[in-house]
Amino acid sequence: MPVVPFWTDVLKVLLPSEGELGRASVLYNSSSPMRSTVRFLQVFALGAWVGSIFYFSAITPGLFRVIPNQDQTGIVVEFAITRLHTMGIVGGLLFLLASAILATASSGAAKRLVLPALGVTLMLILTIVSQHVVIARMMALRRDMISIAATPADDPRNIEFEKLHGYSVDLEGAVLLIGFASLFLTVRTER
Repeated sequence: MPVVPFWTDVLKVLLPSEGELGRASVLYNSSSPMRSTVRFLQVFALGAWVGSIFYFSAITPGLFRVIPNQDQTGIVVEFAITRLHTMGIVGGLLFLLASAILATASSGAAKRLVLPALGVTLMLILTIVSQHVVIARMMALRRDMISIAATPADDPRNIEFEKLHGYSVDLEGAVLLIGFASLFLTVRTER
């Protein structure tokens, strides 16, 4: 029995089966506009998330060169990464929903979408941990220090902040790499 996401089972209960609708069904016909739309949403959601992470990692180092104050730059980065994570979570959930809808179309599609769905689920978990554990603690430390730039490097709060920053970068890098792999597996699954 193939491993399928939880939502696939839910959708199978809610949507009619192939036998009930026949081959002309909008979900079972591989060239139907409905299937193409769901497929587009699936690829767009993941592609936008991965592209945004790539863009964020490309511009962030430059922000520290153009904005003269390190504390102001940190606030801009904090704002941007919070929005990036929110978009990623929404995009990841849309991807999983679209994958579940496509998986109901055939057992072959369900099998091909297992790895990308697992990858996106892992991306969601890492993103939530990054935002609600690591970055939340970094924000609390930033408020406590008032100015990171003015806080001595050997201050325990600054040491912890730098350690958490390293974790945050590692988590974001892992999400990006898993995202590239999941996106590749997703676009190659359609046959």
